Amino acid sequence: MAVSMADITKLRKMTGAGMMDCKNALTEAEGDFDKAMEIIRKKGQAVAAKRSEREASEGCVLAKTTGDRAVIVALKCETDFVAQNADFVKLTQDILDLAVANKCKTLDEVKSLPMGNGTVQDAVTDRSGITGEKMELDGYMTVEGVSTAVYNHMNRNGLCTIVAFNKPVDEQLAKQVAMQIAAMNPIAIDEDGVSEEIKQKEIEVAIEKTKAEQVQKAVEAALKKANINPAHVDSEEHMESNMAKGWITAEDVAKAKEIIATVSAEKAAHLPEQMIQNIAKGRLAKFLKEVCLLNQEDIMDGKKTVREVLTAADPELKIVDFKRFTLKAE
Repeated sequence: MAVSMADITKLRKMTGAGMMDCKNALTEAEGDFDKAMEIIRKKGQAVAAKRSEREASEGCVLAKTTGDRAVIVALKCETDFVAQNADFVKLTQDILDLAVANKCKTLDEVKSLPMGNGTVQDAVTDRSGITGEKMELDGYMTVEGVSTAVYNHMNRNGLCTIVAFNKPVDEQLAKQVAMQIAAMNPIAIDEDGVSEEIKQKEIEVAIEKTKAEQVQKAVEAALKKANINPAHVDSEEHMESNMAKGWITAEDVAKAKEIIATVSAEKAAHLPEQMIQNIAKGRLAKFLKEVCLLNQEDIMDGKKTVREVLTAADPELKIVDFKRFTLKAE
Protein backbone atom coordinates (compact mmCIF):
# COMPACT_ATOMS: atom_id res chain seq x y z
CA MET A 1 0.00 0.00 0.00
CA ALA A 2 1.06 3.62 -0.51
CA VAL A 3 2.31 5.39 2.60
CA SER A 4 1.88 9.14 2.91
CA MET A 5 4.65 11.49 3.96
CA ALA A 6 2.38 12.76 6.72
CA ASP A 7 2.12 9.26 8.20
CA ILE A 8 5.87 8.73 7.93
CA THR A 9 6.53 12.04 9.68
CA LYS A 10 3.99 11.21 12.40
CA LEU A 11 5.60 7.81 13.09
CA ARG A 12 9.04 9.39 13.11
CA LYS A 13 7.93 11.87 15.77
CA MET A 14 6.44 9.03 17.79
CA THR A 15 9.49 6.74 17.62
CA GLY A 16 12.51 8.85 16.67
CA ALA A 17 13.31 6.30 13.95
CA GLY A 18 14.69 7.28 10.55
CA MET A 19 12.43 8.20 7.64
CA MET A 20 13.13 5.02 5.68
CA ASP A 21 12.67 2.83 8.75
CA CYS A 22 9.29 4.49 9.37
CA LYS A 23 8.26 4.11 5.73
CA ASN A 24 9.23 0.44 5.65
CA ALA A 25 7.50 -0.28 8.97
CA LEU A 26 4.27 1.42 7.86
CA THR A 27 4.34 -0.41 4.55
CA GLU A 28 4.84 -3.76 6.28
CA ALA A 29 2.12 -2.94 8.81
CA GLU A 30 -0.24 -1.77 6.05
CA GLY A 31 -0.62 1.62 7.68
CA ASP A 32 -1.33 0.34 11.20
CA PHE A 33 0.65 2.61 13.55
CA ASP A 34 0.63 0.19 16.50
CA LYS A 35 2.00 -2.61 14.33
CA ALA A 36 4.53 -0.27 12.75
CA MET A 37 5.80 0.78 16.17
CA GLU A 38 6.11 -2.88 17.18
CA ILE A 39 8.11 -3.58 14.00
CA ILE A 40 10.51 -0.75 14.84
CA ARG A 41 10.80 -2.00 18.43
CA LYS A 42 11.62 -5.53 17.30
CA LYS A 43 14.30 -4.14 15.02
CA GLY A 44 15.83 -2.45 18.06
CA GLN A 45 15.75 -5.71 20.00
CA ALA A 46 17.43 -7.52 17.11
CA VAL A 47 20.19 -4.91 16.87
CA ALA A 48 20.70 -5.00 20.65
CA ALA A 49 21.00 -8.79 20.63
CA LYS A 50 23.33 -8.81 17.63
CA ARG A 51 25.69 -6.23 19.13
CA SER A 52 25.52 -7.38 22.76
CA GLU A 53 29.17 -8.42 22.77
CA ARG A 54 30.39 -5.08 21.40
CA GLU A 55 32.05 -2.55 23.70
CA ALA A 56 30.08 0.58 24.54
CA SER A 57 32.85 2.97 25.56
CA GLU A 58 31.28 6.28 24.53
CA GLY A 59 28.08 7.87 25.70
CA CYS A 60 26.46 10.63 27.68
CA VAL A 61 26.78 11.21 31.44
CA LEU A 62 24.52 13.81 33.05
CA ALA A 63 23.94 14.96 36.62
CA LYS A 64 21.13 16.83 38.36
CA THR A 65 20.42 18.17 41.84
CA THR A 66 17.08 18.84 43.51
CA GLY A 67 18.63 20.46 46.55
CA ASP A 68 18.82 17.65 49.08
CA ARG A 69 19.44 14.94 46.46
CA ALA A 70 21.72 14.63 43.43
CA VAL A 71 21.77 12.00 40.71
CA ILE A 72 24.07 10.82 37.90
CA VAL A 73 22.84 8.84 34.89
CA ALA A 74 25.12 7.34 32.22
CA LEU A 75 23.85 6.07 28.88
CA LYS A 76 26.55 4.32 26.86
CA CYS A 77 26.96 3.73 23.13
CA GLU A 78 29.74 2.67 20.75
CA THR A 79 30.82 5.88 19.01
CA ASP A 80 31.29 9.54 19.83
CA PHE A 81 29.20 10.39 16.75
CA VAL A 82 26.10 8.83 18.32
CA ALA A 83 27.01 10.12 21.81
CA GLN A 84 26.92 13.72 20.54
CA ASN A 85 23.61 13.23 18.71
CA ALA A 86 20.92 15.55 20.07
CA ASP A 87 18.32 12.77 20.31
CA PHE A 88 20.72 10.55 22.26
CA VAL A 89 21.56 13.36 24.70
CA LYS A 90 17.85 14.15 25.05
CA LEU A 91 17.09 10.51 25.85
CA THR A 92 19.75 10.59 28.57
CA GLN A 93 18.28 13.82 29.96
CA ASP A 94 14.73 12.40 29.88
CA ILE A 95 15.88 9.30 31.76
CA LEU A 96 17.67 11.47 34.33
CA ASP A 97 14.60 13.68 34.84
CA LEU A 98 12.38 10.62 35.19
CA ALA A 99 14.73 8.98 37.71
CA VAL A 100 14.92 12.17 39.76
CA ALA A 101 11.15 12.66 39.72
CA ASN A 102 10.60 9.09 40.92
CA LYS A 103 13.44 9.21 43.49
CA CYS A 104 14.86 5.93 42.22
CA LYS A 105 17.40 4.21 44.43
CA THR A 106 18.81 1.64 42.01
CA LEU A 107 19.61 1.22 38.32
CA ASP A 108 17.05 -1.57 38.03
CA GLU A 109 14.35 0.80 39.30
CA VAL A 110 15.32 3.32 36.63
CA LYS A 111 15.25 0.73 33.85
CA SER A 112 11.73 -0.39 34.81
CA LEU A 113 10.22 3.12 34.89
CA PRO A 114 7.41 3.73 32.36
CA MET A 115 8.59 5.71 29.32
CA GLY A 116 6.66 6.19 26.10
CA ASN A 117 4.88 2.96 25.19
CA GLY A 118 7.15 0.81 27.34
CA THR A 119 9.86 1.16 29.94
CA VAL A 120 13.12 3.09 30.08
CA GLN A 121 14.93 -0.09 29.07
CA ASP A 122 12.60 -0.43 26.07
CA ALA A 123 13.38 3.17 25.07
CA VAL A 124 17.13 2.42 25.20
CA THR A 125 16.63 -0.73 23.11
CA ASP A 126 14.52 1.22 20.60
CA ARG A 127 17.27 3.85 20.27
CA SER A 128 19.78 1.05 19.68
CA GLY A 129 17.69 -0.11 16.73
CA ILE A 130 17.57 3.41 15.32
CA THR A 131 21.31 4.01 15.51
CA GLY A 132 22.48 0.45 14.87
CA GLU A 133 24.81 0.64 17.89
CA LYS A 134 24.92 -1.19 21.18
CA MET A 135 23.47 0.95 23.99
CA GLU A 136 23.22 0.34 27.69
CA LEU A 137 22.11 2.27 30.72
CA ASP A 138 25.26 1.51 32.68
CA GLY A 139 25.59 4.05 35.46
CA TYR A 140 23.23 5.34 38.14
CA MET A 141 24.48 7.07 41.28
CA THR A 142 22.83 9.14 44.00
CA VAL A 143 23.83 11.16 47.06
CA GLU A 144 21.64 12.76 49.72
CA GLY A 145 22.28 15.52 52.24
CA VAL A 146 20.99 18.84 53.50
CA SER A 147 22.43 20.33 50.31
CA THR A 148 24.02 18.86 47.19
CA ALA A 149 25.99 20.04 44.17
CA VAL A 150 26.79 18.63 40.72
CA TYR A 151 29.55 19.18 38.18
CA ASN A 152 29.51 18.22 34.51
CA HIS A 153 33.12 18.48 33.33
CA MET A 154 33.38 21.05 30.53
CA ASN A 155 29.89 20.00 29.39
CA ARG A 156 31.53 17.10 27.54
CA ASN A 157 28.90 14.62 28.77
CA GLY A 158 31.64 12.18 29.80
CA LEU A 159 32.49 13.02 33.41
CA CYS A 160 30.14 14.05 36.20
CA THR A 161 30.40 14.36 39.96
CA ILE A 162 27.86 14.83 42.74
CA VAL A 163 28.52 15.76 46.36
CA ALA A 164 26.35 16.09 49.48
CA PHE A 165 26.88 18.30 52.54
CA ASN A 166 25.53 18.27 56.09
CA LYS A 167 24.18 21.83 55.86
CA PRO A 168 23.46 24.60 53.35
CA VAL A 169 26.65 25.66 51.57
CA ASP A 170 27.75 28.55 49.38
CA GLU A 171 27.00 27.63 45.76
CA GLN A 172 30.48 28.52 44.50
CA LEU A 173 32.20 26.54 47.25
CA ALA A 174 29.96 23.53 46.59
CA LYS A 175 30.80 23.64 42.88
CA GLN A 176 34.50 23.96 43.74
CA VAL A 177 34.33 20.74 45.79
CA ALA A 178 32.50 18.97 42.96
CA MET A 179 35.23 20.15 40.56
CA GLN A 180 37.88 18.89 43.00
CA ILE A 181 36.32 15.43 42.87
CA ALA A 182 36.31 15.52 39.08
CA ALA A 183 39.94 16.64 38.82
CA MET A 184 41.58 14.62 41.61
CA ASN A 185 39.45 11.44 41.67
CA PRO A 186 39.43 10.71 45.43
CA ILE A 187 38.25 7.30 46.63
CA ALA A 188 37.02 8.40 50.07
CA ILE A 189 36.16 11.48 52.11
CA ASP A 190 38.86 10.74 54.70
CA GLU A 191 41.07 7.90 55.99
CA ASP A 192 38.14 6.22 57.75
CA GLY A 193 36.49 5.72 54.37
CA VAL A 194 39.42 3.74 52.97
CA SER A 195 39.01 0.03 53.66
CA GLU A 196 41.60 -1.86 55.69
CA GLU A 197 42.02 -4.17 52.70
CA ILE A 198 43.14 -1.26 50.50
CA LYS A 199 45.44 0.09 53.22
CA GLN A 200 47.02 -3.33 53.75
CA LYS A 201 47.53 -3.78 50.03
CA GLU A 202 49.21 -0.37 49.77
CA ILE A 203 51.51 -1.22 52.70
CA GLU A 204 52.50 -4.51 51.07
CA VAL A 205 53.21 -2.77 47.74
CA ALA A 206 55.17 -0.05 49.54
CA ILE A 207 57.27 -2.60 51.43
CA GLU A 208 58.17 -4.50 48.26
CA LYS A 209 58.92 -1.29 46.39
CA THR A 210 61.13 -0.01 49.22
CA LYS A 211 63.03 -3.29 49.42
CA ALA A 212 63.61 -3.28 45.66
CA GLU A 213 64.87 0.30 45.79
CA GLN A 214 67.29 -0.44 48.64
CA VAL A 215 68.69 -3.44 46.77
CA GLN A 216 68.98 -1.40 43.57
CA LYS A 217 70.86 1.39 45.35
CA ALA A 218 73.35 -1.11 46.76
CA VAL A 219 73.86 -2.72 43.35
CA GLU A 220 74.39 0.64 41.62
CA ALA A 221 76.89 1.72 44.26
CA ALA A 222 78.85 -1.55 43.82
CA LEU A 223 78.83 -1.20 40.02
CA LYS A 224 80.08 2.37 40.17
CA LYS A 225 82.83 1.31 42.57
CA ALA A 226 83.89 -1.23 39.94
CA ASN A 227 83.90 1.55 37.31
CA ILE A 228 80.86 0.15 35.50
CA ASN A 229 78.01 2.47 34.46
CA PRO A 230 74.80 0.99 35.96
CA ALA A 231 72.77 2.28 32.98
CA HIS A 232 74.88 0.15 30.62
CA VAL A 233 74.06 -3.12 32.38
CA ASP A 234 70.50 -2.65 33.68
CA SER A 235 69.13 -5.35 31.35
CA GLU A 236 70.31 -8.18 29.12
CA GLU A 237 69.19 -6.17 26.10
CA HIS A 238 71.27 -3.15 27.13
CA MET A 239 74.29 -5.32 27.82
CA GLU A 240 74.19 -6.82 24.32
CA SER A 241 73.51 -3.46 22.69
CA ASN A 242 76.26 -1.62 24.58
CA MET A 243 78.83 -4.34 23.87
CA ALA A 244 77.99 -4.01 20.16
CA LYS A 245 78.54 -0.26 20.41
CA GLY A 246 81.88 -0.79 22.15
CA TRP A 247 80.78 1.02 25.30
CA ILE A 248 81.47 -2.00 27.51
CA THR A 249 83.44 -5.22 27.11
CA ALA A 250 82.44 -8.84 27.60
CA GLU A 251 84.60 -8.83 30.74
CA ASP A 252 82.63 -5.83 32.06
CA VAL A 253 79.37 -7.66 31.43
CA ALA A 254 80.56 -10.79 33.20
CA LYS A 255 81.83 -8.74 36.14
CA ALA A 256 78.57 -6.74 36.27
CA LYS A 257 76.44 -9.89 36.33
CA GLU A 258 78.49 -11.27 39.20
CA ILE A 259 78.19 -8.02 41.16
CA ILE A 260 74.43 -7.79 40.52
CA ALA A 261 73.80 -11.36 41.66
CA THR A 262 76.08 -11.21 44.73
CA VAL A 263 75.12 -7.76 46.01
CA SER A 264 71.40 -8.28 45.39
CA ALA A 265 71.34 -11.48 47.43
CA GLU A 266 73.47 -10.05 50.23
CA LYS A 267 71.53 -6.77 50.52
CA ALA A 268 68.13 -8.51 50.37
CA ALA A 269 69.18 -10.78 53.24
CA HIS A 270 70.26 -7.89 55.47
CA LEU A 271 67.68 -5.16 54.91
CA PRO A 272 66.90 -3.10 58.05
CA GLU A 273 63.31 -4.10 58.81
CA GLN A 274 62.41 -1.04 60.89
CA MET A 275 63.65 1.35 58.21
CA ILE A 276 61.64 -0.53 55.56
CA GLN A 277 58.50 -0.33 57.72
CA ASN A 278 58.99 3.40 58.37
CA ILE A 279 59.41 4.20 54.68
CA ALA A 280 56.38 2.05 53.80
CA LYS A 281 54.25 3.86 56.40
CA GLY A 282 55.36 7.16 54.93
CA ARG A 283 54.29 5.99 51.50
CA LEU A 284 50.91 4.90 52.86
CA ALA A 285 50.45 8.36 54.40
CA LYS A 286 51.26 9.94 51.03
CA PHE A 287 48.77 7.61 49.34
CA LEU A 288 46.03 8.55 51.82
CA LYS A 289 46.73 12.24 51.25
CA GLU A 290 46.31 11.75 47.52
CA VAL A 291 43.13 9.63 47.58
CA CYS A 292 41.21 11.14 50.53
CA LEU A 293 39.18 14.18 49.49
CA LEU A 294 39.69 16.20 52.67
CA ASN A 295 43.45 15.56 52.64
CA GLN A 296 43.99 16.62 49.02
CA GLU A 297 45.55 19.93 48.06
CA ASP A 298 42.76 22.25 47.02
CA ILE A 299 42.76 22.76 43.22
CA MET A 300 42.07 26.48 43.66
CA ASP A 301 44.59 27.07 46.44
CA GLY A 302 47.46 24.57 46.54
CA LYS A 303 48.63 25.94 49.89
CA LYS A 304 45.53 24.59 51.61
CA THR A 305 43.85 21.20 51.85
CA VAL A 306 40.17 20.74 51.05
CA ARG A 307 39.58 20.26 54.79
CA GLU A 308 41.16 23.64 55.52
CA VAL A 309 39.11 25.37 52.83
CA LEU A 310 35.86 23.96 54.24
CA THR A 311 36.81 24.80 57.82
CA ALA A 312 37.64 28.37 56.86
CA ALA A 313 34.21 28.73 55.25
CA ASP A 314 32.33 27.07 58.12
CA PRO A 315 33.87 24.97 60.92
CA GLU A 316 30.72 22.83 61.07
CA LEU A 317 30.52 22.15 57.33
CA LYS A 318 31.02 18.49 56.42
CA ILE A 319 30.98 16.43 53.24
CA VAL A 320 28.70 13.45 53.86
CA ASP A 321 28.95 11.67 50.50
CA PHE A 322 30.17 12.00 46.92
CA LYS A 323 30.11 10.06 43.67
CA ARG A 324 32.12 10.33 40.43
CA PHE A 325 31.40 8.72 37.07
CA THR A 326 33.55 8.85 33.94
CA LEU A 327 33.25 7.02 30.64
CA LYS A 328 37.01 6.89 30.14
CA ALA A 329 39.35 4.55 31.99
CA GLU A 330 41.91 6.39 34.13
